[in-house]
Amino acid sequence: MTRSIETIAAHGGQLINRIAADRQKQDFLAQADRLPRVQLSERSLSDLELIAIGGFSPLTGFMNQADYIGVVENMRLANGLPWSIPVTLPVAEAIANQLELDSLVRLDDPNGEFIGVLELSQKYTYDKVHEALHVYRTNEDKHPGVKVIYDQGEVNLAGDVWLLERRPHPQFPTYQIDPAESRQLFQEKGWRTVVGFQTRNPIHRAHEYIQKSALEIVDGLFLHPLVGATKKDDIPADVRMRCYEIILEKYYPHDRVILAINPSAMRYAGPREAIFHALLRKNYGCTHFIVGRDHAGVGDYYGTYDAQHIFGEFEPGELGITPLMFEHAFYCKRTGGMATAKTSPSLPEERIHLSGTKVREMLRRGELPPPQFSRPEVASELARAMQAIAQSESNA
Repeated sequence: MTRSIETIAAHGGQLINRIAADRQKQDFLAQADRLPRVQLSERSLSDLELIAIGGFSPLTGFMNQADYIGVVENMRLANGLPWSIPVTLPVAEAIANQLELDSLVRLDDPNGEFIGVLELSQKYTYDKVHEALHVYRTNEDKHPGVKVIYDQGEVNLAGDVWLLERRPHPQFPTYQIDPAESRQLFQEKGWRTVVGFQTRNPIHRAHEYIQKSALEIVDGLFLHPLVGATKKDDIPADVRMRCYEIILEKYYPHDRVILAINPSAMRYAGPREAIFHALLRKNYGCTHFIVGRDHAGVGDYYGTYDAQHIFGEFEPGELGITPLMFEHAFYCKRTGGMATAKTSPSLPEERIHLSGTKVREMLRRGELPPPQFSRPEVASELARAMQAIAQSESNA
């Protein structure tokens, strides 16, 4: 008999499930035309799904005022549990005024389709600049996360939510592995230790190096690229997923890696989002989480390793997942392999590394990054995709 293996408890101790049972779903559908409606943004839709499937455990709905204030100011829920990013449902004041407390609100997706229900328990206003400064460390609307705050409604709706049903992802149904399923897969494989990896960028040799370095000390690797809303100039999710498929087929051990999508939207909150991403992977069953250079950063808003330093603001074991800190990796000409400053004796001019902006510019011109930066098969796929995007934009 196979012994059951539980890698790690969900954040808060219990994996949340807010997907309506069949009878409950039918009851909601019967009331659909009578319920007041709120249309969700792409980000709020992602948040609803992640609450429902347990990715945001222990959250059972959009945050009330006490939780919101605790998270913004202290990175903790009202009960003291660590949490670093507010998960709220902001609406315009005119919409909020039409909604009654202790009633059901119909939640529609961006296309107007009924997908969920909010049990409205609270409505509260909030200070947008205050949130921006605490969560993003800036109040500049040039920051993509701050701009979202400034553009959204003035009132947050709070309450438990229900997702009517869990539908297959429209682009990546085979990679839609929710927390209960990922935990089951880890058990079936006998993985007691699992390291999660977050990225919104295409994979390159530096990513591969730190992933495989981490894989040396754990049982399995959970590659979890983000496919929710990102900046317009980020590489599209379908291109990034093809790159992962290509490199996994040829360069990774098939029995020690699981590729799945992270449906979350990017906040670009740097250090705070590193904590957020770690807790999310904890809920998926990961025991370890890779934190590299400028995790979830954008522009020059955060220091190179601020996303690593923030983990020191919590007591050992308090987060319940172990961060693995990696310095910036590069190809070392002197040693002829990938390395970091911790392991390489090379001088700066002996190191090959390119910024994401530089690589995108090369790809749009049809130039391939050097093989020391990217596997040739991945570079070719990226170049083809980026040229197609450039051509589409020029024809628009």
